[in-house]
Amino acid sequence: MPIKNRFAELHGDITAWRRDIHENPEILFETHRTSALVAEKLRAFGCDEVVEGIGQTGVVGVIRGKTDSAGKVIGLRADMDALPILEATGLDYASKTPGAMHACGHDGHTAMLLGAAQYLAETRNFDGTAVVIFQPAEEGGGGGREMCRDGMMDRWGIQEVYGMHNWPGMPTGSFAIRPGAFFAATDIFTIDLVGKGSHAAEPHESVDTTVMAAHLVTAIQTIASRNADPVDQVVVSVTSFETGTKAFNVIPQSVELKGTVRTMSPGMRDLTERRMTEICAGIAATFGGTINLTYKRNYPVMVNSEDQTEFAADVARAVAGSCDEAPQVMGGEDFAFMLEERPGAYILVGNGDTAMVHTPDYNFNDEAIPAGCSWYAGIVEARMPAA
Repeated sequence: MPIKNRFAELHGDITAWRRDIHENPEILFETHRTSALVAEKLRAFGCDEVVEGIGQTGVVGVIRGKTDSAGKVIGLRADMDALPILEATGLDYASKTPGAMHACGHDGHTAMLLGAAQYLAETRNFDGTAVVIFQPAEEGGGGGREMCRDGMMDRWGIQEVYGMHNWPGMPTGSFAIRPGAFFAATDIFTIDLVGKGSHAAEPHESVDTTVMAAHLVTAIQTIASRNADPVDQVVVSVTSFETGTKAFNVIPQSVELKGTVRTMSPGMRDLTERRMTEICAGIAATFGGTINLTYKRNYPVMVNSEDQTEFAADVARAVAGSCDEAPQVMGGEDFAFMLEERPGAYILVGNGDTAMVHTPDYNFNDEAIPAGCSWYAGIVEARMPAA
């Protein structure tokens, strides 16, 4: 099951689709143009069923094999949304939408799954049903959760589900995967501190929220250094610190902190939220102000199933000759919601020596397309071999 010749033939077309999507990025659930393009192509390929509006703007295509003796159904997922980043690549197909950019390669993921869908619809050389899933709002909107809430898994009887992400720094077209916890749970928090403002020359008249917040930022770092088991990862990052005034001579009455928590286990997630609550209460009592913590659990830990991970690695080895063990990633991935509902696996495909994702200079490497398409198609043909 090496790279399929058909994808070499389709490479130019798939690249053109990818670059068109790149030029017209859409954020979160606003993937109206991209979703319409995907649905149009799936119908043109001859998919047996194409349904729009799953999870608001998601698209699902159904491709039935030549036979269906065992009733197996495999889902393949790609994400479609872009990021709110101003592109700096200078490409002739760079974003035409100011402040929006495909800085994570979802344009490539969508194009590769479209290529696989065309091939599977042409050949149908499998025994069962392939369901291709095009998801909006991976970048913080929980589009995978919304598609699941719309009953996608039960509606099409999906039994296993597989996804892919490009990875800069890995050789182009190579693969890496790991079983178990792979991508971290991603939570967000806002902390509002209120004290008593005063003239900066009279600090004794104040309840200084800047000092309170400074102690709080330092204190919550002890969750990782003194509360967490060192082998159970946790990241607590304060990413925004805003006072209620920008003046040189005013002690502000309020401060707002924002940040994120990344964990790899439910127990560490619980511990971190509990300790943040306790630390906020303690700092407020120490300094005489009030502190309100708003803690939002966002994406869960993404956990690859053991059996499906080994199978996905076998398909990758057949395509690329090898498959490395991937490290754990403290970034989040909302494919986690689909893996909570069905067993499956998520794999990384090499993007070569390119800028890292989520940067203004990033661009998906079109040379990875044949390998990615072959892996998607190989999952279906190997898991549901023709009778």
